[in-house]
Amino acid sequence: MALREPGVFTVDIDAGELKGAATRYRKTLGDLASLYEDDAAFARLLAERGPDAVMYEVTDHKPSADPGDIIIGVTRMAPGKVGREYFLTRGHIHAKADRPEMYYGESGTGLMLLESPDGEVRIVEMRPRVVCYVPPFWIHRSVNVGSDDLVMTFAYPADSGQDYDIIARSGGMRRRIVDDGAGGWTAIDNAAWRPRPAAEVDALYGQAA
Repeated sequence: MALREPGVFTVDIDAGELKGAATRYRKTLGDLASLYEDDAAFARLLAERGPDAVMYEVTDHKPSADPGDIIIGVTRMAPGKVGREYFLTRGHIHAKADRPEMYYGESGTGLMLLESPDGEVRIVEMRPRVVCYVPPFWIHRSVNVGSDDLVMTFAYPADSGQDYDIIARSGGMRRRIVDDGAGGWTAIDNAAWRPRPAAEVDALYGQAA
């Protein structure tokens, strides 16, 4: 049996990237249209920064798509707000929903916003040296609630895949993370959120091994 060679990478906290990773992708402000509650504030920010402003980027190592392998990488998120709402990632559930993920805080201050298919919400505060275990079946999204870049290392099974549309189909995630007016954050209800149909929830849970 031919074995793969070990991979060695460096987490560059200042650059917010995994040095030596072969893959890099960026999400720009233009990519995140319709995610925020305040359309007018988004339009103003878009006019100010332009659609190509980088909101977050990921560098990762994908050795294979084999079920027994893992993908590792680093994500870096810019700080800021759209109106009162803090910058966020698109968020996803794994296409194979019974796959977990791990995030490790490298620098900055943020949140991992989690939602179960049937609408339960959990929020984990992320800061340096905090590890967040995202269990199978949880939708998850990162939010930068600090004034600096949020940098995190992550790892997940190589065959997981991502389903981003599960959030859009429900009108967004059930909670929004906004400025509390006192230098912190608070979670509020998303008025546009809709419960997922029972058939969709059952299909997701039906993926359990």
